[in-house]
Amino acid sequence: MKTLLWLVLFLIGLAGVALPALYLHTASKLPQLETEFDLEKQLRHSIEGERMSLQAGTFDRKRSIAYTRPDFSRLPKDLVALYISQLGCPTYFQTRREDGAKWAWRLFSVVTFGTEPPGDGVCERLIAARLATALGISGALEQAVAANRLHSFLQKDQLIAYDLSTLYFDRGVVGVEDAAFKVFGRELDTLKLSEMAELALTLPPHNMYGDALVCRNASLIRQNRDVLLLDLAGFKLVTEERARTAMAQPVICR
Repeated sequence: MKTLLWLVLFLIGLAGVALPALYLHTASKLPQLETEFDLEKQLRHSIEGERMSLQAGTFDRKRSIAYTRPDFSRLPKDLVALYISQLGCPTYFQTRREDGAKWAWRLFSVVTFGTEPPGDGVCERLIAARLATALGISGALEQAVAANRLHSFLQKDQLIAYDLSTLYFDRGVVGVEDAAFKVFGRELDTLKLSEMAELALTLPPHNMYGDALVCRNASLIRQNRDVLLLDLAGFKLVTEERARTAMAQPVICR
């Protein structure tokens, strides 16, 4: 029994040295991610380059290619509600930000076991990992370290704002504002609830941007749009009356 106890204590001590060393080694190979300024600077470089690549193509040249710091307060509330409900975290803004041991265990579980505990921290980690991907970071351990760095200085609303501003849809089309203009020919803040639901179908986890852009299978788009609206009402994120009114509207591709 004593031998087993000493073995357990030895392994715990070894992990206490090895894991921090592995974390620091991995972090040293990643882009600098100490502040929001670091994140914004790197995203601006990659996204503006991507948008510029289409300047000679079909994308509206009058639209600015500039990437500006995303502002959560400017995002349509209906779109945010649709997004968090489809991510599987309709209570995302009703629960506290996950920090400390729970957050560390979540990252450790994902890297070590490929699973994670339930809770809205799932979406915090998913969004942070997606931002890491937008920065060109790949690999489970590398993304976990980057997600931890990003999570340390971004609040829950900022995670959503950055995620929606960096989603890649097509060549030169990055972020929900670009996607809205390509699909509807209008700016994001002019869309109605029914149109927001259609736009939400182009976002993860549905990823129907290609279908929406060329109007492939309008009946399926409408069917899926209405399911999203019913979900929204079911989660009490909009009233049932608003959802039903939006469901009565035709889809943009008809």
